[in-house]
Amino acid sequence: MPKPEVDPTVTLELSVDRSSPVPLYFQLSQQLEAAIEHGALTPGSLLGNEIELAARLGLSRPTVRQAIQSLVDKGLLVRRRGVGTQVVHSQVKRPLELSSLYDDLEAAGQRPATKVLVNTVVPATAEIAAALGVAEDSDVHRVERLRLAHGEPMAYLCNHLPPGLFDLDTEQLEVTGLYRMMRSAGITLHSARQSIGARAATAAEAERLAEKEGAPLLTMQRTTYDDTGRAVEFGSHTYRPSRYSFEFQLLVRP
Repeated sequence: MPKPEVDPTVTLELSVDRSSPVPLYFQLSQQLEAAIEHGALTPGSLLGNEIELAARLGLSRPTVRQAIQSLVDKGLLVRRRGVGTQVVHSQVKRPLELSSLYDDLEAAGQRPATKVLVNTVVPATAEIAAALGVAEDSDVHRVERLRLAHGEPMAYLCNHLPPGLFDLDTEQLEVTGLYRMMRSAGITLHSARQSIGARAATAAEAERLAEKEGAPLLTMQRTTYDDTGRAVEFGSHTYRPSRYSFEFQLLVRP
């Protein structure tokens, strides 16, 4: 006989504060989200049914359902017919610092993988030439990659680099990050100029990232400099917001 599923929420210390102004469903969803992010609820885990969880916490079933639905909407849980509610994976919260997506995914335990779509030399457009400090129409290296986590597409990365910087081997690009390859080539990354935005997915982007056409996407453009002040990379990236977010700290200026 198959081994019965064990509800991982049974071992979690879940509780709600009824005196708090924070809605009960939100308190529960925050605790479940934290358990997913910290690995207490691992990808593939099945949650117990809503009735049992509601009874254990003394909550109504609609409250528990709302908490679970909020995590389904975030892409952290998925309801599978005949299976139940299952943990997908945690959202990657990337700090706004000079790091690579590959390193951030690996640090978050997300099992990163890369599919190289394009690895070629192209003439620099005016925008790319200005970012890299090269002549317009001069040769630059173009690399397009699809970054995956747990086998699901998370981001599309398009990078342009000055020619002759280092060997952009396709096989190496599929097993490690671009910044790691730069560091291995003796390039010291120093700083970057970055802008973040959002827009609707085109048909091509939607197909590439397993989203619907018109779905919101996070965007990032970054020009990275080495310790001599030379521009070594210009990146234009798109991310699935259900799988990825930027995180930063704001300080009050005295």
